[in-house]
Parts: sequence; C-alpha cells; structure tokens
Amino acid sequence: MPGIVVVGTQWGDEGKGKVIDLLSDDMHMVVRFHGGNNAGHTIVYDGETLKLHLIPSGILYPHIVPVIGNGVIVNPAVLLEEMESLAGMGVDTERLRISYNAHVILPYHEVLDGLLEESRGSASLGTTRRGIGPTYADKAARVGLRMQDMLDPEGFGDKVRRAVEERNRLLTLIYGAEPLDAAEIASRYTDHARRLKHLLADTPLLIKEALREGKNVLFEGAQGLMLDLDHGTYPYVTSSNTVAGAVCAGAGIGPRDIEEIIGVTKAYVTRVGSGPFPTEQDNEIGEAMQEVGREFGTTTGRKRRCGWFDLVILRYAARLNTLTSLALTKLDVLSQFETLKVCVAYRRGGELIRDFPPLYEVFRECEPVYEELPGWRTDISGATRLEELPVEARDYIQFIRERSGVPIKLVSVGPERQQSIFLDGGGEPLRQGRFLFYDDLPL
Repeated sequence: MPGIVVVGTQWGDEGKGKVIDLLSDDMHMVVRFHGGNNAGHTIVYDGETLKLHLIPSGILYPHIVPVIGNGVIVNPAVLLEEMESLAGMGVDTERLRISYNAHVILPYHEVLDGLLEESRGSASLGTTRRGIGPTYADKAARVGLRMQDMLDPEGFGDKVRRAVEERNRLLTLIYGAEPLDAAEIASRYTDHARRLKHLLADTPLLIKEALREGKNVLFEGAQGLMLDLDHGTYPYVTSSNTVAGAVCAGAGIGPRDIEEIIGVTKAYVTRVGSGPFPTEQDNEIGEAMQEVGREFGTTTGRKRRCGWFDLVILRYAARLNTLTSLALTKLDVLSQFETLKVCVAYRRGGELIRDFPPLYEVFRECEPVYEELPGWRTDISGATRLEELPVEARDYIQFIRERSGVPIKLVSVGPERQQSIFLDGGGEPLRQGRFLFYDDLPL
C-alpha cells in the first residue's frame, strides 16, 4: 500500500504524531503537505518529549526521507532551529528535502498576524500569530516569496529587503506600527538561504518515483478536519486545507496514488482558540480531562478546551476524508470517570440534527444529544492487548466503531510507543515491521 494519509478528525491535537511515529517503521518517505509552524507534533523519543512544528516526524528514522511539500509555508528560522535541536540528539537532518515551491514566512507576516488579531478585539479568532494567514494570503495574491528563491542567496536577500520595505508602508501608514529593519532582515534571510538551499528539491518528482517503485509513502497531516479552511468551523479555522484531498495539491500527487486514509481521533474532544464547541465541558469534567490528558498546545502552550466525544463530527470526518480506518488515542484519560457521555446528534430548538450542519449559525446554536456509557475506573495504561482492557473500555471502542462505520485499527493508552494496542482480526499482520498493524478485530 504505497500512499498512506494520516489526518486529524477533530480540531487538531488528536495524537497524529504518535500514530505517524508508529507507522514510520515501514515507510520510505514521510511527507508534510500543508500548514506551517502553527502546528506541532509531540513525540516521546527515547524518554524525551520532542516537539516538531515543520519537520516531518519520520526524521527520527534513518531509513526515511522526510519531505516538506509545496503546500507547506516555511519559517526558515524555525526550521533551522528544529534541525539544530535534532542534530544535537544525533539525528541526521541532511536527509530532509524541501519543495522548491513552498512559500516563505517573513517577519512582516508575523507582525501583521498579530495586528489583525488585536484589531478584532472580542471577535478574535485565536490565531497562533505565527504569520500563517498573511503568508497564505500573499501566496494567493501571487506576491509571496518561495523557497526556490533561496537558490541565489544574494538575490533572495534583495527580494526580502524590497518586500519588507514595501510592507513597512502598510505597517506604518495603515496600522501605525513601527517599521521593520529591512537591511537586517535581508541579511538574516540571506544566511538562512545559504544554509538551506542544498536541501531544496523537486519533491513531487521524488514522491512519484518512490511510489512508482512500490515504496511506502506516508502523508502527514497537521491540525484537523474542523480547522479546514473550506470545511471547518469558519472563520475559526486555519488558513489551509486539512482534509485528505489536500494531499494531492499540497504534495503534488494524483488521487490514485492514495490507497489508505487513517483518521486519528481522541477518545474525547479538544480544541484550542475560539469558536463553537457543542460538547465542551467548561467545568470540573473538562478540567480533569485537561489535567490528566496534559492538554496544552504543542505550538502555543495554551490550555485546550475539553469535552465529550462527538460522533457527529467523526461521521463528518469519515465522509469528507473517505476514511479507511481509525486510530483512537488517549483512551486512558477517560479512566477517571464513572460515567461517559458520547454525543450522537445535535438539537437546535425542536429539530434533531444527525449530520454536521453546513451553516455556521446553525452549528453555533446546536446542543449535544448524549448517550451514556459506563466507565471503567481502572488504570489501562499498561494494556498491550485488547483482552487486557476492561469490558467497559471495549464497549466504548465498539460503540464508536459501530456508530461511525469506520474500523478501528489502533487504540492508544498512553504517550509511549509501547502503550499501543493493535487490533487483530485473524492473526495475520498487514505488514511486517518493528510494530505490527493488524486488521480490525470484531469486539
């Protein structure tokens, strides 16, 4: 199965980093296809917690070629900082390949991001202020700089200087902000270009050659479906497409190159920032999920809002992404509750809504319709086989599987690699490797 996509099915932070890490044993290439350093994957590596914002998590494996695709926007300073951190851990970063066509985040993008967010006042979107939206806006307006401009470092520095000088007029005349030092930024980015230009490549061609040779390529999504620019809870979304279909444009492949689409879903729901959240528990339940689940943003450090599992959103994710399987993460966090709730539909006034509503004003007014399941109130973090889970935990897994219509192939009961249960439908592994992925097990 050459082309495998991993996407988030909620508002991000579902645990994609761990799932990608587990799959990486059998991959030849891991490709990031959208977003920027507004996203992050947290991986526990040799006992150390590692946070990656731009570099695909496959970098940890010497047999993998990690790729930053054309759909990603790159902050060179952040990228170089990550590379230095990884090199300090003995990880070879020279294997990294970056698309010629990936766009570059410049300091004025970050400043504009902050100014725009402040101008919204109480209607702020909760952006990370990393310059993501303004950079994608420049890309769409066809005035952005791309990584390929770094092939000529001196010329790139001149382009940066001219771009900063032009944006300074916007910053000073429209926003009344202080101008940026164009010469200093140009010098800094010239140095970035010298350090990064040898990593640039025709990444769509590299990916296609790997797929043509029958090698496994994993496409790594950032954020989650509900933050998708077109299909999420707009305007409280990110500035790129997070659905599986975005792989084609963001990595430069065709739809027939994709054979498996794995959706990652938490056993409860979280989101960072503003926007409607029907199952949110702004109470002691949400606080308990937050504390036990260590729910703080990888990129921003902000507390994540927490709530009960939402099947309406999962079914929506399954439909838009055509999910072939699910990975259910952080099941262990629910071990503290006597009773669990799962949202199976919404109610708005006297109307029962079973499918995710396309109108924002409708979704904003939706209230959850819950079904209750018994909790298990016992530590499951040491379980390595399905049979070792309490029957209540197995019933919870089965409930999600049946109501979503998507097979569950992995259950995570902790952050470590070994805290993973692979569901076996007959004893035959789908593929060999350090960690085995099995077919679905009827519960």
